[in-house]
Amino acid sequence: MASRAGRAPGVTIGDVASAAQVSRSTVSRAFTRPQLLSQETVEHVRAVAVRLGYVGNQAARALSTGRFGNIAVVVPDIANPFFPPLVRSLQLAAETADLAVFLGDSDESAEREAKLIARLAPQVEGFVLASPRLSEALIRELAATRPVVLVNRDLEGIPRVLIDSSGGMTEAVLLLKKLGHKRLAYLAGPRDSWSDQQRREALTQTSAKAGLTVEIVEVGRPTYAAGRDSVSAVVRSGATAAIAFDDVVSQGVLAGLEVRGISVPADFSLVGCDDTLAALTTPALTSVSAGAATAGTAAAKLLVDLMEGTEPSTECVTIATHLVTRATTAAAPKSTP
Repeated sequence: MASRAGRAPGVTIGDVASAAQVSRSTVSRAFTRPQLLSQETVEHVRAVAVRLGYVGNQAARALSTGRFGNIAVVVPDIANPFFPPLVRSLQLAAETADLAVFLGDSDESAEREAKLIARLAPQVEGFVLASPRLSEALIRELAATRPVVLVNRDLEGIPRVLIDSSGGMTEAVLLLKKLGHKRLAYLAGPRDSWSDQQRREALTQTSAKAGLTVEIVEVGRPTYAAGRDSVSAVVRSGATAAIAFDDVVSQGVLAGLEVRGISVPADFSLVGCDDTLAALTTPALTSVSAGAATAGTAAAKLLVDLMEGTEPSTECVTIATHLVTRATTAAAPKSTP
């Protein structure tokens, strides 16, 4: 017997999708964004919904099924220019599936990340964790309760999008060798960052094969100030070139070198990563590409597939990187600065 609202108790969007032989997102669009579908499909879905007694009302659906049409993306630092393009592209992709996106910023803290997830969990149907700082155990615990997609964290069995820095980092090292640099510095990111681990490994392995010496300078949280403050250690290392964890750190390095009267690239060469601010620096920064927007779109697709019960076409999407050469790299000076 139908309820007073005209909807049979317990009828869900999944029931309509099954009866109409379409996806859940198609049912949702038939009610909320019919312009994205053919008129024939809209009429078919709505006819099936009427027959089942389903009403496409988001609030009512949430109360009866616990499904709110929301997902969450959690990032370690929204001020880092790598993440806004990722979030923006993810949001655009989510909107086509009629999903709203909640954003959480963990401030590079695993503890805060865990609290954010706990508070968001009752309101969302799935998570995208971008460069998560959580332990593997906690991530797997979350993935056991609801759909989870990772960006730049490689955990077997959990759908993930990985930006492979090895190609771009290898190109960077080989370029610096070609330019005559023999001693490099790497301004490292957070040790619990998967991206930093990959960059360290690619850089050290390629440098060893190329016969170059690498000095690791621990920067910690990747900020402008951290990059600027690391210049003293870089100069002491005797390096004539550096590769920084990201472009934000690179900006700080450029400022610190300028204060010391060290000219880039005449006296010192510098390479960034992510290619987010490279064209805005003076001189324009040589940087390893990132593909943040591509990663956001891919992560959204994986999550929607999981939420709809569709087996993802692949469990791991890998995005290749390359070096974008600009004005901060040149031949090694005849003597160290």
